[in-house]
Formats: sequence, structure tokens, C-alpha cells
Amino acid sequence: MSAIDLKRTTLSSLPDTILRPGYDPAAVTPGIVHLGLGGFHRAHMARYIDELIGKRADQSEWGIAGAILMPGDRRMADSLIPQDGLYTLVERTAETETVRVIGSIVRVLFTAEDSDALLAQIDQPGVRIVSLTVTEHGYCLNRSTKVLDPEHPQIVRDLADPTHPHSAPAIIVEAYRRRRDAGAPAFTALSCDNIQHNGNVLREAVLSFARLREPALADWINANASFPNTMVDRITPVTKQADIDDLRERYGIADRWPVFCEGFTQWVVEDRFVQGRPALEDVGAQFVEDVTPYEFMKLRLLNGSHLAVAGLGRLIGTADTTIDEALASPIMQHYMAALMDRETGPTLRPVPGIELDDYKQELVERFANPGIRDTVERVNTDAPLNVLVDPIRDRLAAGESIDLLALALAAWIRRIRGDDEQGQPIEIRHPLAEVLKAKAAEGGADPRPVLGIRQLFGELGDDPVLIDRTGHWLASLYEVGAKRTLEHAAATLSF
Repeated sequence: MSAIDLKRTTLSSLPDTILRPGYDPAAVTPGIVHLGLGGFHRAHMARYIDELIGKRADQSEWGIAGAILMPGDRRMADSLIPQDGLYTLVERTAETETVRVIGSIVRVLFTAEDSDALLAQIDQPGVRIVSLTVTEHGYCLNRSTKVLDPEHPQIVRDLADPTHPHSAPAIIVEAYRRRRDAGAPAFTALSCDNIQHNGNVLREAVLSFARLREPALADWINANASFPNTMVDRITPVTKQADIDDLRERYGIADRWPVFCEGFTQWVVEDRFVQGRPALEDVGAQFVEDVTPYEFMKLRLLNGSHLAVAGLGRLIGTADTTIDEALASPIMQHYMAALMDRETGPTLRPVPGIELDDYKQELVERFANPGIRDTVERVNTDAPLNVLVDPIRDRLAAGESIDLLALALAAWIRRIRGDDEQGQPIEIRHPLAEVLKAKAAEGGADPRPVLGIRQLFGELGDDPVLIDRTGHWLASLYEVGAKRTLEHAAATLSF
């Protein structure tokens, strides 16, 4: 039997093993415009909206028009547009697998070359939220200060031609300008990126760009728009061609770009929306007054542990090593647990409704899920360095030890040299990639050249304790390798 091409007209023909939208996707209208249609958005926000519309017909006004911003993502557009925005989501626990088609993305726009169609979509009166998952890189920030970098090449270009924007901050500012000039209400700008205080960061980036362009516009945005902070969580590895082929063979569905993710999902949102919002609490999202405790918990326990395991796991293994394979080593599990218990966990505030010991144990189980096959390279590429730097800063300010965090940072510095312990190349995908590789090579076992990169570390890079502890572990990584360094850490730090 040949596989069925995924699109709206073939939904009723799909095998019964595949769950389908409990509504007609053609009847859904976009109330949300989303910037960045990567795997995480399609595993997370679009999944929540899909379930909500299926549960409540009165929520069909909250469909998503998705914009693909990056020129390198042309293949994503070529995959999703012929499928009418439909895609398959495969949710995996260690024991089970659920396959469903998501119908909440009702329009797909490729806007890398021209943002006119995107801005026209945001102009529509029914659009009340503009959300985004563009990663930290997409905010065009100074990496040390976390504010908009006016010298960023994209910002320079957008300031020169602000009515034809390309960067996310400039797109949002121009959309607000068009709303203001039309006498239309402002929309809510909703960041779903893994950035601490992501709504605040987005707000400052947008207002900074607006001030550079027209101070009165910044004042209008400040008075009329809202930028809620959010905490998002779902492990979503990059889809591989083998995954696409396996889905076709086992389920009989031809999907050009399905998404695979874990079974766990979490979404905590500050309830500050200027034109209403979808009733996402009906499908498990949590609306709170202050997302900060949940955000800290996730960034410091999950993301910090993820980067620590991925950095050491890449040095011990290969580019194809997965997080679950790295955690198959008991010593790595003990390191991750000690990192959370002794250093990152103590920097947290109380988190309402969360038992932190249970949460930490669940994280170990999630990372060890063999159904996810999330590579250490994906985590190393996507995780912002601040998930290590921020708790280090807090620990140093309190006069507390940073040995376990410094080990993770040393592994990060060793990796960004661009080669592994066998001399094989490591691809460094980072806006400062060439600077990072040059400084890591210059310093070798001395972390000071890398720590001196002000865009990443600011004045923290001069701290003598940070230099000493990071240098201790970095020297060991060069002298005896990551595996023996981890064993030495376990013996000396008793984990």
C-alpha cells in the first residue's frame, strides 16, 4: 500500500492509527500570527491550539498563520505549504507512541525575502496575538547586556528601510506602526523562546528599535501593547530523514516534515493580554500573575542540566551521541543530580504547586527517554550559554561554590575550539563562532581568552574564582580527556 500524501483533502483517508483534528481546519481563522515555524512551535503552541479548537468549537478564531523568517528555511515552506499547513506530530514516552495530525496552522508564509504578506496578515482585525519562537539569536541582542544591539547587521538594515523589515523586533515595530496609523488596537506580543524573562526581553528589544526609529511610536507601543513572560517546555529533537521514512513505512503517511517530541509538555503564561486570548487553561496551560519562579526552575534545572550533559557528552562521544546515551552512564546521572541539588537548585525561589525533588527526578527520566533520540549536538547548538552563566553569577555573588557549573562551562569552552578529543571537527553554529574558536584555541587550557569575550560574560569574565575553577577543569579536559575528568570530579566532589 502506498503512503497517503498529507493535505486537507486526504485527512479522511488516513489510517485509523493516526489521530486527526476534531474539527475542519478550513473553518479555522487565524487569530495568532507566529514568527518561526520550527519543530518546537509545532510540538508546543500549535499542539495546544489544535487540542483547544478540537475541544471547543467557539475557539476556532484562534488558528495560527505561521511565518518562516530565515532564508535557509525555504525547505520548511516547500514542505508545509503543499500540505495546507498540516503536519504529523509523534509524541513518545519511554513506552508509548502517539501519532496525530495537527490542523491549527491554517496559513504558512515564507517571508525571508519580503515581509509585505506577513505585515498584511498581522493587519487583519482578527489577529490579536503575534507570538514568536526565533531563538535568542533572533532578538538581535548584545549578548552580554541582553538589550538590542543597534550595530547588529539586521538592525542596521532594518533601520535603513523600516517599512520592509526582516528581523523579528523590526517586524513587530512596523506592525504596531501600521496599527497605530490605522487607528487599530495593539496586539499582544508573546515570546515563547527559552530566554529568562522572555516577554521583558522582547518588550525592551521592540521599544529600543521603535525609539531608534520614532520615539512617539515607542510611546504608543508602551501605552497600548503587552508582552507577557512565558515558560515553555517540551523536548523536541530535530527531525531526520530516517524519521520521515519510518513514519511513511509504519503509518502509511507521506509527510514532508513531521515533528517528533516527548510526551511531557508544560506552558506557564502571565495573564496579560490586551485583546483577549484563547482559553488554553482548558487544555493544560497554566496562567499566573508572575511566571518568574517557573521560568527560573526550567531554565536552571532543565536547560542548565541539558547543556552540562550535552557538553560533556559530546567530548566523551561523537556528533551522533544522544542525550539518553550520555545519561546511560551512571556517573553522568550522578553529575546531573548533584548539579541540580547543590548548585543550580539552591538559586531558585519557591515554585507554587511544584515539588522540586519530584521535578528533578522527572528531568532525569525525561533526558533518559530512549524514544526521543535528542542529540547532544542539537542541545549544544540551541541552548543559550546564559543557562550556565546566570547561576554562576548568582552563586559567586552569594560566596557559594561553582565547581559543578565550572565543569560544564569548561566543557563548553573545550567544545567550541571546534575539534573533539579524537581530532575530528565539531561544527560550531553560533553568531560569534569564529571569535569563539579563535579564543578557545588561543587559550587552550587557560579559559581567560574566552571568558574575556565581553559580549558573553561581561565583567563576570574577570572574576578570579570563575577563572580558577573553570581553568582547573579545562586543564584536566585537555590533559586526560572528558571521561577521566568526570571520574575525577565524581571522586573529589563526592557525587
